Amino acid sequence: MSARGRAAISWPRFVERTTLCGAESAALPQVADLTFNSPNVEARSSFLSDNTHGFATLPPVPPNEPLAPGLYLVATPIGNLEDITLRAIRVLKQVDLVACEDTRQTQKLLNRYGITTRATSYHEHNEASRAMELLEKLAAGARIAVVTDAGTPGISDPGFRLLSLAIERGIAVVPIPGPTAFVSALVASGLPIESFSFGGFLPPKSGARRRELEKIRQSSVTNIFYEAPHRIREALEDVVTVLGNHRQIVVARELTKIHEEFLRGTAAEVLAQMNAREDIKGEIVLLVGPTAEAPPELSAVSIHERVNQLMRVEKLDEKSALKKVAKERGISKSEAYRELQACKASPR
Repeated sequence: MSARGRAAISWPRFVERTTLCGAESAALPQVADLTFNSPNVEARSSFLSDNTHGFATLPPVPPNEPLAPGLYLVATPIGNLEDITLRAIRVLKQVDLVACEDTRQTQKLLNRYGITTRATSYHEHNEASRAMELLEKLAAGARIAVVTDAGTPGISDPGFRLLSLAIERGIAVVPIPGPTAFVSALVASGLPIESFSFGGFLPPKSGARRRELEKIRQSSVTNIFYEAPHRIREALEDVVTVLGNHRQIVVARELTKIHEEFLRGTAAEVLAQMNAREDIKGEIVLLVGPTAEAPPELSAVSIHERVNQLMRVEKLDEKSALKKVAKERGISKSEAYRELQACKASPR
């Protein structure tokens, strides 16, 4: 595998202790437990905030701050359980119920941080009926947290239906921010981040996927998609077909996990790296860079002249030459064809 497009990061699954300002402090699960569960919060908080011996100063967090009724959209780690926020832990401990995509998956997180709140399933297969049940509880004054298996609720995951119903009923909706896979992938991708578009999962069938990619052929921003590992090769083949060999892309895989990696390069280069692998696993984010502007020397030449040039120099037929011109200029074949016909019809 070429080293050009790949950067891999790995770390231990869990760092048992961390060093803060030269002194060892208990790792996050223990700090969180001291902050929110301990009957000796004041004494231990004083110990943690004592900076006279080089200890890191932690801001005071009320251990029993009342939690108002409402719907709490709680972002959870996308791989590394240490990425949860202190506020998320507190909210999950204080709500009356946790509605989760997969109770077994969420229970691992709850157990890790000593959270004993009851969990109930809320996923795409029962979302319609379960949303109404949860709405009734919310209307009665319950405090309910919605979480997904990983990331932020509603981002390519269940949550939107219940959110919409709660807003219609005038129920408070509170976001508890945290990890989101596409944002993490974007900031480390190396592609432009000033403007971007997130499109969720690409369609599973090639025809629909190519139509979706056609929409970003001339995009001037970075476009981001989620993709399943068993479809990534086919998706990259469609990227090459629709957007060309030289479009800059990034495949981010297994973010925040042991085998996290970023494959960077042209669409053809990244596809070659993927094809060299026997098996592809893990959650994948596909980022497509903005289109490059047509070279000035090409844009100054009419499509008719360029087609004739390619037919003469590269011995291409008109159809193949027109297809190449369309790719060079970042336009669709149908648009190139219309311009070609217009050139042919105009008087010389």
